[in-house]
Amino acid sequence: MDTTIEEPPPTADETEMLLFALERARGQFAWKTGGLDAEGLTRRHPPSEMTLGGLLKHLSMLEAFYIARDLSGEPMGPPWDGVDFVADPTWDWRSADSDTPAQLYDLWERSVERSRAAWAAALADGGLDRPSRYALPTGEHLNLRRVLVDLIEEYLRHTGHADLLREAFDGLVGNDPPRS
Repeated sequence: MDTTIEEPPPTADETEMLLFALERARGQFAWKTGGLDAEGLTRRHPPSEMTLGGLLKHLSMLEAFYIARDLSGEPMGPPWDGVDFVADPTWDWRSADSDTPAQLYDLWERSVERSRAAWAAALADGGLDRPSRYALPTGEHLNLRRVLVDLIEEYLRHTGHADLLREAFDGLVGNDPPRS
């Protein structure tokens, strides 16, 4: 998992800064969840049932969800297309315990790569002010700025969870991965 965090140029515009914030959060998340075996990915820290593997699978699902709902309308794809999230809303969290570390890391990395491509295409076609495909009950559409901020927020919240779980597991602490 790549934990490299590339700094934006000193004169970065809003889009570059928001994409940097997402990439930085992804890099932090990759560092906090990376390099673990099955025991590390399935360990719980009571009273929470959350695991680092569940976080990997959940954020993989969210990357696919935002593409499908807001950016391209493409199906979420496997493994999500076979899941009834209405009947089983915690499937991503729960099913992670059955996946190998390689499966979880691969799923997250592929989800991120697909998301990067979808974001690049969507932003090239109207920028942050472009309306998303998703319509609120009022008929209004979120703009891509809002959707991008929502995805960043998901990463920030769950990276905080990963930070606490990882520290409890093996003592790894810090804000950013070490520079190579």
